[in-house]
Amino acid sequence: MPPADPIAETGIAVPVVVDVADVACGAGSRSDSPDPGRASGGCSASRSSSIPRHDDLLDGVAEWGPVDTPAGGFHLIPVRLERDLPLIGRWMNDPATAAFWELAGPQEVTQDHLRAQLAGDGRSVPCIGVLDGAPMSYWEIYRADLDPLARHYPARPQDTGIHLLVGGVAHRGRGLGGLLLRAVADLVLAQRPTCTRVIAEPDIRNTPSVAAFLTAGFQFSAEVDLPAKRAALMVRERSLRHLL
Repeated sequence: MPPADPIAETGIAVPVVVDVADVACGAGSRSDSPDPGRASGGCSASRSSSIPRHDDLLDGVAEWGPVDTPAGGFHLIPVRLERDLPLIGRWMNDPATAAFWELAGPQEVTQDHLRAQLAGDGRSVPCIGVLDGAPMSYWEIYRADLDPLARHYPARPQDTGIHLLVGGVAHRGRGLGGLLLRAVADLVLAQRPTCTRVIAEPDIRNTPSVAAFLTAGFQFSAEVDLPAKRAALMVRERSLRHLL
């Protein structure tokens, strides 16, 4: 189970500069940040052979493609260590992020966290969120029913979890978190027909994150005691996605 949650993971106070040589975007989101950003349609990831191929337990996240949102086109691009580690490492060392993700320190700390997922069996896929052509957030899409989290709530087969960190200062405090969390949750449900609900577990102290999930159509289910935090279990049901 990834570190704490993302909303407090709201980012970093340094400019977002990253090599996106393998991300072609035209004009055109450790668990839950309040403000993801916006992205633009016409954004696609090159089918690079360096993207790890393993047993795919999440129905091909790399192939999901961009989605249109009221904030712009948004695309989840699976992490490539050599391209994305410096940026993600900087985000993890922002004090607001470190308080919840607990991955501050030398770049190797973040590297180990990412490598564990990239070398795994595909039950967790780390991604960069690209909004309007700009990398602005870090996401983890994971199989909640195969995660240690499943020991702490009545999991269903194919439950899919979301963790989010908003990295760019310019994308915080604008209400983008709830907007992008809704877009990504809907994307999960559209691309994973066997998944009946999307799960999140932000730190209960992270009130901006909890509020963002509520705005995104998630419902508060329970408080759960996890090894590293007391969490708010948030659930977005497929059956209610057009009502909430």
